[in-house]
Amino acid sequence: MKITFLGTGTSIGVPEMLCSCAVCRSENPKDKRLRTSVLIETGTANILIDCGPDFREQVLRYKVDQIDAVLVTHEHYDHVGGMDDLRPFSFKKSLPVYAEQFVVEHLMQRIPYCFGSNKYPGTPQLELTEIEAGKIFTVGTSEILPVRVMHGKLPILGYRIGNMAFITDMKSIDDAEVAKLEGLDLLIVNALHTKEHPTHQNLMQAINFAERVGAKDTWFVHMSHRVGLHNIVDARLPKHIHLAYDGCVLNI
Repeated sequence: MKITFLGTGTSIGVPEMLCSCAVCRSENPKDKRLRTSVLIETGTANILIDCGPDFREQVLRYKVDQIDAVLVTHEHYDHVGGMDDLRPFSFKKSLPVYAEQFVVEHLMQRIPYCFGSNKYPGTPQLELTEIEAGKIFTVGTSEILPVRVMHGKLPILGYRIGNMAFITDMKSIDDAEVAKLEGLDLLIVNALHTKEHPTHQNLMQAINFAERVGAKDTWFVHMSHRVGLHNIVDARLPKHIHLAYDGCVLNI
């Protein structure tokens, strides 16, 4: 399985507009973060998790030439704002998009011209498929388990695919859901910054969660400029925990 981090930033991205902090002024490419998204190549399918407003730039930058399915964690704009740009990947056949019922309804309201009987010519051909937390579905030959996490008070989804799991925008998780993450080789999870936040884990909470899950390796995503300079922060983390960065590729 090959994992490409297409983006590792929070909803505003890094650098932030109108900011002149050390991170936003950094010339290190690892301090420049597009909105969080990953591409997972399983061998039988290329699976995109979340499709934010930077999707077009991510596809061009990292030369993505195939997407077979899209998994959506939740309906916030930084996770679905690029859905219209999926059109090149759905010209030959419709592209399945997996999401919870509420998210499906939200997408139909946000981009209604992509759905219904009288579609606007040239729109992406998206096949919305409703999924539920805890109910396994299959893409290619890979079983995918949606895991319930809480984004503040908003219930959203993480995804386990084989021995890896992707979770973003999490603030809390029930013990029963943590049990579904046993035996991971790779955990990808959010770590917003160093301060307390009402709807996201901060860096220390993410470290504690990583230790709780006990994956062989953990990589953090969905980071703001306030997480600190990549090289400094990454060097201080436990040896099995890392800050992800745009363009990072892992093979497991």
